[in-house]
Amino acid sequence: MVYLGVDLHRKLSHVVALDEGGTVVLERRFDHSPDAFQRVFGELAPEPVSVVFEATYGWGWFADLLADAGIEAHMAHPLATKAISAGRVKNDAVDARTLAHLLRTNLLPEAWIAPPEVRDARRLVRMRVSLVRIRSRLKSQVHAVCADAGVPVSVTDLFGRQGRAQLEALALRPVVAGRLAANLRLIDELGREILVADRELQALFRGDDRVRRLMPIPGIGFLTAVTIIAELGEAGRFPSADKLCSWAGLTPAERSSADHTRRGHISKQGSRWLRWTMVEAATRIGRAPSLHRFADTIEARRGNKIARVALARRLLTLAFYALRDPDGCRAYPPVRRSSRTSRSLPARSFPVMASS
Repeated sequence: MVYLGVDLHRKLSHVVALDEGGTVVLERRFDHSPDAFQRVFGELAPEPVSVVFEATYGWGWFADLLADAGIEAHMAHPLATKAISAGRVKNDAVDARTLAHLLRTNLLPEAWIAPPEVRDARRLVRMRVSLVRIRSRLKSQVHAVCADAGVPVSVTDLFGRQGRAQLEALALRPVVAGRLAANLRLIDELGREILVADRELQALFRGDDRVRRLMPIPGIGFLTAVTIIAELGEAGRFPSADKLCSWAGLTPAERSSADHTRRGHISKQGSRWLRWTMVEAATRIGRAPSLHRFADTIEARRGNKIARVALARRLLTLAFYALRDPDGCRAYPPVRRSSRTSRSLPARSFPVMASS
């Protein structure tokens, strides 16, 4: 077996190959491309190769390359690779050699390599969220124009039919009027792109039983459900709900020594997209008496913000059981669908994760 450590970058890569005894059998730095890596794999043949690389920017293509070549792949967790971060000498050659040594000695802290279909779902969900956030910033600029002009907003929705009519009737200086029109054009275009993303998500997750099991949980609509599914990929890789919440960064950091235990703020590690959407869901639980009692008890002691994060963790725990059990979460069981019922997902659930 040959252990190949790869320090992967956007333009250059450094590779170090070790044999079973830890001796360097190949070391090279090159402009990375699929053909360049294939040549390295060819030089190491016919020995079986095991490749390790860090979870870094743009690693997806390399994981796909290894999968297509039938090569065993391992992805190192960068925050847990202390042998690299704590080294007195740190460069590409040292990083690649250290990764290969950790893999050879079975001491590598591994991260999950999400398959292409999971990465595609994540990209679609994250793109939609980003579009909504950009649109929200543009809407804030329109409100700022009105405030600067001393124009009171007399409608509930400034971007609805009546609100647009009010904006068109404003007497503004030419430069300000031009910027306002540009913002409105961009808002309209983004709205169309968001609708396209909604349709793509609905087509991708139509008939997915996991969505049906998640949506009865208070605060979780269609978009929140698909975000949870896309970010987790395979819920079965987490042995417990606590492990999942820890991975999502919703558990407090802990420093313990002997009889002394100190807990701090939540770790904020893991998927920030999952953490964000669960906190958003915690603000939209509607009429759920048990969840309200849970949040109110914490809010009385620790304040509103901590209560909301604790509620987000509670919702993610419920989501874990809904995904783990085929019958869904027992506290909020899914609605049974008859054979005559359409399997298409309701359009009313789209606004759950959207912001203005």
